Amino acid sequence: MADSARVVVIGGGVLAVAAHSANRPTVRRRIVGAQLRRLRESCGLDRRRAADCIGVGESRLSRVETGRAGLDEDDVKRLLELYGIDRQEERDALLALVQEANRPGWLQAFSGAMPAWFRPYVDLEEAAQVIRTYEVQFVPGLLQTEDYARAVISQGRSMLSAEEVDRRVELRLRRQRILTASNPTRLWAVIDEAALWRPIGGPEVTRAQLRALLDAARLQHITVQVMPFHVGGHAGEAGAFSILRFPEPELHDIAYVEQLTGAMYLERDDDMDSYGATMERLCVQSASPQESMDLISKIIREI
Repeated sequence: MADSARVVVIGGGVLAVAAHSANRPTVRRRIVGAQLRRLRESCGLDRRRAADCIGVGESRLSRVETGRAGLDEDDVKRLLELYGIDRQEERDALLALVQEANRPGWLQAFSGAMPAWFRPYVDLEEAAQVIRTYEVQFVPGLLQTEDYARAVISQGRSMLSAEEVDRRVELRLRRQRILTASNPTRLWAVIDEAALWRPIGGPEVTRAQLRALLDAARLQHITVQVMPFHVGGHAGEAGAFSILRFPEPELHDIAYVEQLTGAMYLERDDDMDSYGATMERLCVQSASPQESMDLISKIIREI
């Protein structure tokens, strides 16, 4: 755990929040929810009793405990009283997280540049310590050049205005800062060979993108593997997905699966077992990192 992490003992449990998760409302809500669930279970109360305490339904409290909804400070104070958390230091630590969770982050400025279902992913992506992703159609967004990103966004959403395209490109490039930070996110990308041959934006844009992909693959914290055509059928038959891992022990790994008009955020143990095993098989079946760089270089020459 980083030296700058915040560590507080609450109700006999350790609350650990990595410093790089600051100002990420989705992450803060998930941590608050996990702590509230642990405190409720440790004192033997069911969800109905806790929900009645703050005048909400069980389904609402369930969303709070899984980080999908927030609570105001007064409700959290009532729950802490119900759970027997009397020490001021403990109460203040959790209430500070509630305040941070309710404070708008930098994503607020881009609220119109993304669908509502995608916003939690960007928040979680920025807080992740490790991201493993499998992509079948494009170079992953975190590794896209500006011209390539513009072509992807423009061609896939023809009804967008030029201004809307600009904002989405700006957002995509802003997301990439997690890879150039002083303590960068670890990225492991498996890319289907078909995505590399597809001339997004034309041959020149594609070649420039593949050169940038080679440059990224040479960085210590980025691994790129290509799933070559000759493998035939493989573990990624269900399509693209990403797995995010966080430094906070309260946060479970998440599998993110994007669809045409929404996305799934999966974290149940059986889901994570399936997606984790699939990612492992993809890495084994794909070309090695060095073989992948050689294949990318070959494609650059032949496009």
